[in-house]
This record gives sequence, structure tokens and C-alpha cells, in this order.
Amino acid sequence: MATPAAFSPETLQEAEELAASLGTAVGLGDREGACRCVEQLADLRVPLSVRVTPDVYPKEEIRLKVGVEDAQADASIPVAIVVTSDMTITELKDKVNRDYGFHPSLQTWVIGKRLAQGPETLFSLGVRKDGDAAFLYIRSAQQAQLTREQEQYDQEQQRLGKIISAVGYVLEPRGTAGIKQAKKQEDMHRGATGPPPPLLPKRAALPAPPMLPPKPKPGWECPQCTFVNKPTRPGCEMCSADRPAGYQVPAVYQPDEDEARWLQQEEAACQLYQQALEEERTRNFEELLQTDQHSLVPNRLQIDCPICYVLIEPGEGATLRECLHSFCKDCLKGTIVNSTDAEVACPYSDNDFACNGKLQDREIRSLLSAEEYQRFLELRLSIAETCSENSYHCKTLDCPGWCIFEDEVNEFLCQLCGKTNCLLCKAIHEGMNCREYQDDLRVRAQNDVAARQTSEMLKAMVESGEAMHCPRCQVIVQKKDGCDWICCLMCKTEICWVTRGPRWGPQGQGDTSGGCRCRVNGVPCHPNCQNCH
Repeated sequence: MATPAAFSPETLQEAEELAASLGTAVGLGDREGACRCVEQLADLRVPLSVRVTPDVYPKEEIRLKVGVEDAQADASIPVAIVVTSDMTITELKDKVNRDYGFHPSLQTWVIGKRLAQGPETLFSLGVRKDGDAAFLYIRSAQQAQLTREQEQYDQEQQRLGKIISAVGYVLEPRGTAGIKQAKKQEDMHRGATGPPPPLLPKRAALPAPPMLPPKPKPGWECPQCTFVNKPTRPGCEMCSADRPAGYQVPAVYQPDEDEARWLQQEEAACQLYQQALEEERTRNFEELLQTDQHSLVPNRLQIDCPICYVLIEPGEGATLRECLHSFCKDCLKGTIVNSTDAEVACPYSDNDFACNGKLQDREIRSLLSAEEYQRFLELRLSIAETCSENSYHCKTLDCPGWCIFEDEVNEFLCQLCGKTNCLLCKAIHEGMNCREYQDDLRVRAQNDVAARQTSEMLKAMVESGEAMHCPRCQVIVQKKDGCDWICCLMCKTEICWVTRGPRWGPQGQGDTSGGCRCRVNGVPCHPNCQNCH
């Protein structure tokens, strides 16, 4: 479609006359005349704006219920605005600007569940009677990209429009009064004698000179309140908002006297702050080194012991390193001696809180004597052995050695007595393998009480399911932990623990024709199978 600059004055004159004739024909119901005007306008291809004359709308005033909200409001504020149904959204924004001071670019109207546009009328959006509702959202100046200069310019234009309306006439450009008078006489002649003679083409109006942009002020604009601050200010002078991250002070900018004095004071204050911060760091580091030299940190302040409620003077109690709770030394020592856990917990507790901090080993050693500390270590080892699932105690008489074994380990060499323990047979049988030991155990069980007890223990383990006989050599084997795959130490047969049978078929490893056939076609060998593959 051609741009407006491509149309000649004759074409524009003809288009205006046809548009006026079209409006008259439509108003009179003259279909044929309207069709002729439309065809001629289509031939000219001039862009056309068609709008219903405001005189045909109802003139009754309507009280429009408006919910007003902005980005910081928790709920909308109800407001009633008096409007007419022929009012456009642009006119409605101007009215709100005049009445409430909200610039049109800050207003977003939602009527009838849709975003209202400027040329639309309230009638077309369904506003036709009292009580009809609308929603107004007020955007921020930053979001609408509204500068203070643009707002001042719009306000001046609005005041100028009020002055012109109050005077009652419009100032015409110089030299156009005769043209207006001739046009008026032609209209009168047309009404009296019929169509007027052809008019001379109008001269094209000179374009209005472009508005010069406002001279920019040095400084940065606050992203919240749009106040223009001096370039060197780190925060907004009005609302204390931070300066934009990407803003750089112009290299050619020269601060005034107040700014220069303020910058000097700020630089001096920053230097003093950095110096004080460095001194504090040095002092804290020295105190930390001194504190670390103490096995037990003494309390600095006077306290009441949370356990015995005795007043403790500075230096007479102890402060725990992990949780910084302070107690008297006697109460801490009693807590250590009476603890039944491998780790000694902080004894502090009240109605709402129980501390889960732990006492460090050097704190415990400093509170106990050498004999008490040795008994404490032995008791802690005994507690740790009891609480461990995979613990095994050496079978040598009166030997305190024990270990925590893993699934693939079958022997335990005690570091205290030097004996090798069999974890499968739960015995020491040096010089014999597991099968020879179990055969000898059955023979000795008839006369030896200890052998009988060991044999009965192995038999009870088989009956309870903790152990089983190898399906090939019948030696007793057991699963310590992990998956359901085990291997006999004597005949090296791979066994499925959950089915108590061989893992593979007659051909050995990889033969799925027999055995437990686990995972063949994706089916486990047993509902309780824990990966015997």
C-alpha cells in the first residue's frame, strides 16, 4: 500500500469529498450512493478511518465502577468515574489524567476481559449502563519509559488546550482566513444552487517543525522514582535506591565543590574502615591462636552453670569449642563419666532446645585423669563394638581385639594376639581348612564341651537360616552382608543364597539351563531375591 506522501493534493481533495459523501449517504440510507462512493474510494486506495458520529450515542452519564491497582498494592481500590458511552479509551485516559494526575502512558485498561485500545469506545467494550465494571492498572514510570521532561511537556500541552477552549476559537495560520471564508460561501452556494464548481487544488500544508529533545542533565536517573541524581552519587537522593549497575561516571565530568568535599570525606572514611577491619582481623587471629593452645577453653564471663546452677567466675569453668556452651568443670566431668554413647554430647538443654554438639577428645582428656581417660577409651571401644552390625571379636581367650568386616573378607588377623580368625566358621582353625575343621568339630563334639558348643552354634545358625550347607560339598557357609551371591571357599561353587541352590547349571558359569536362572527373560529367581547374579 502506498504511503501518504505519494498522494497528490487532487487525490486527497477527492478522497475527502467522497468520504463526506459516504457518511451522508449512509446516514440517509442511500445504498446506491454509498456503494458508488465506496467504489471510487477503493479506486483511489487512500487509507480511510471510519467511525460512528458521537452524536448518535446516548448522552446519559454512566457511573463506571473501576478497580485501580499498581505493582505494590495487595488489592485493587474501587473508584467510581462518570463517563459517557461514546467516550474512547484515549479520552478516558485523558480524563483520569486530569482528575487524578496519572499520565496516559502509565494507564492500562482492561474491560470485558480484554485489553482496551485507544480508539475503541466504551460502548463497543460493553459499557452502557450504571454499575458496569472496568479494571485500571497503573504502571511505574520506569516500566512505561516516561521521563520527567516528557511529563512536563504533556502537562504544558494540556494547559494550552484548556486556554484555547476557554477563548472559544482556534488560531488559524496566517493567510488561511480567506480560504476559510471561500469554503463557507461555497457550502452555502452548494445548498442553494446544487453542486459547486470544481475547486482549485489545495496547497500541501507545510510539515510542523520537529520538537527539539530536552537537553539531557548530567547524572543518572533513579530506576524507581526517576529523579536525576548527580553522577557521583552511589544512591538516589530521594528514595535511596541503588545506582544502576551499568552506569559509569563520564570521564569529562567535573564535580562541584560540594561533591568534591563529599568524595574526599568518603575516601577518608573508607580508608579508616579498611584499617579498622584489618586491625580487627589481626586481633581475632591472635586470639584464635591463643585459644587453640588451650586444651580446655576457659569461660570469659561470669556464668551460672546450666546443670548445677552454681555461680562460676571467669576462668573457673569451661566453654565447649563446638557449641560455645559454658559449664563448670565438675559437671562436664560427670557428663563424660556417665555417658553411655561412643561420643559425649553437650549436656545443655531447656524446655525448647537440646544441644547436639559433641565434646572434643582433647577437652575430654583435659577433664579426666590418665586412669579415668584409659577406662573411658576402653568403654568407648566396647560401646562401638556393640553398636556395630558387622563387628567380630577375636576368639582367642581374653583377647580384646575386634574388627568390623566387609562382605568380601573371610579372615581376620588379630593385631593384638596374632591369631587368624575364620569369619565363616567363627573360630580359629590354623592348619585346617573349613571342611577339615567342621569334620574335626563333629568328632570332638562327643567329648569336648567347647567343641560341642561350637558345633551346636553352627547347627543353630543353619536351622535359623543364618548359614547353609554348600549344595556340592556340604560345608557350612554363610552370607555376611550385601547381595544374595556367595561362593563356597572349598569347592568354589557359586550359590544363590535366597534359593539355597547353585547359581548356574551343570556346565558351570554362564549355563542358564539349570541353577536358579535369575534374570532369565527379566524374571528374578525368587520374590525376595537381592541380586544374586
